[in-house]
Amino acid sequence: MAESSVKASKTFAAIIAVITLLIGLGIGVVAAPAVFPPPEAVTVTETVPTTVPTTVTVATTVTAPAPGLTGEVPIGALLPLSGDLATFGENSKTAAEMAVYEANAFLEKIGAAWRLKLIVEDTATSPDVCLEKLKSLAAKGVKIVVGPQSSAEVRNIKGYADANKILIISQSSTAPGLAIPGDFVYRFCPTDFVQGPAIARLMFDDGISYVIPVWRGDAWGDGLKEATEKRFVELGGVFDEGVRYDPEAKEFSAEVKVLADKVRAAVEAYGADKVGVFYIAFEEVTTFFTQARDYDVLWQVKWYGTDGTALSGALIEDTAAAEFAAAVKFVSTIFAPTKSDKFEKVRSYIKEKLGRDPDSYTYATYDIVWAVTYSLLAVNSYDPEAVKAILPDVTASLFGASGWVVLDEAGDRAFADYDLWAVVEEDGTFKWEHVGAYRYATDSIEWFI
Repeated sequence: MAESSVKASKTFAAIIAVITLLIGLGIGVVAAPAVFPPPEAVTVTETVPTTVPTTVTVATTVTAPAPGLTGEVPIGALLPLSGDLATFGENSKTAAEMAVYEANAFLEKIGAAWRLKLIVEDTATSPDVCLEKLKSLAAKGVKIVVGPQSSAEVRNIKGYADANKILIISQSSTAPGLAIPGDFVYRFCPTDFVQGPAIARLMFDDGISYVIPVWRGDAWGDGLKEATEKRFVELGGVFDEGVRYDPEAKEFSAEVKVLADKVRAAVEAYGADKVGVFYIAFEEVTTFFTQARDYDVLWQVKWYGTDGTALSGALIEDTAAAEFAAAVKFVSTIFAPTKSDKFEKVRSYIKEKLGRDPDSYTYATYDIVWAVTYSLLAVNSYDPEAVKAILPDVTASLFGASGWVVLDEAGDRAFADYDLWAVVEEDGTFKWEHVGAYRYATDSIEWFI
């Protein structure tokens, strides 16, 4: 048997053993920590009979006892508790705290000598602040980090993380340009290579033939706009050059005016029912929509959003912005977690704590903490390189709150369906309603209303 086959067999055997242990303990998630790596190797001599009277000296690797983890094991969390993704960051923080509490209870149950310690830093949805906070975590000895939330933040810290071998596991960074095999960035969400075509299909099947994009000019916005445009044009639609704005902007009067002029011209040429506005934003959506209300023509066409706006608490809490969103049938996409008892447990907990349904990336955050826990059990060392190496094997058998976590060669979630969420008014208040889904396997839209 080839050496690679021997290693694969040993890894598989170890995975099965750990799965059996977890099931025996009543753990409600299938997870597969693999081989505990040897802390050192020694060479021994064996005498092997052969067909001729001789002996053969064979080098064999044996494992010395592993020293094991003890005490508090730090896990960092880079989350936007303020800024344009504040409600998303609050969701993820609550989910991470929930998962750490449960993981520590599990570790106590199995008699482990260590516990997770969560250290949360507020990135303010700022790439520069995010880098500062990562350096702060590194100074505290943190080598494994949950987050950050945005692709612009991930891009800004990636060089430092790679150089210092700090493992970054983002729950929601989707920019296609960050899909790089072998780096120290994993992402438990599908990239915009998947979301872009989903949005294109949504708009095209909704009868839109001319799209005017408006987007924040960062790594995420640029990548998603490009991926969506490519597929929409393939389907036979037309994509306007659109309006790109500074992600640091606090007001959008100039951009809204340009957009209104473009929409007016498109409506005259194609008709209002054939024109759509594709808006790629975070929670600056509230300011943009409030200013868009001043132009009658912007109320006449349909608007489409993304995972940056889906389930935004800030949007439905702003009456003026929410009223506009409901009037223009603003539908936003976000990757669809698999519904299960574990999903419902997390959803119910977050809703009780925060008073709202969490976004999809909240469930991915929860799963990251558990995947890290199982990986640390597997490698038995606070070693980010070892965790990085074993993580894909662990996630391959992990059914978490977000569903099966299958990673591709770049360390990103390989595929997903997408939920469609719309702002609706009910009894004088606004809420998000689950109105449909994009099915990845069939490239099709399913409406629930």
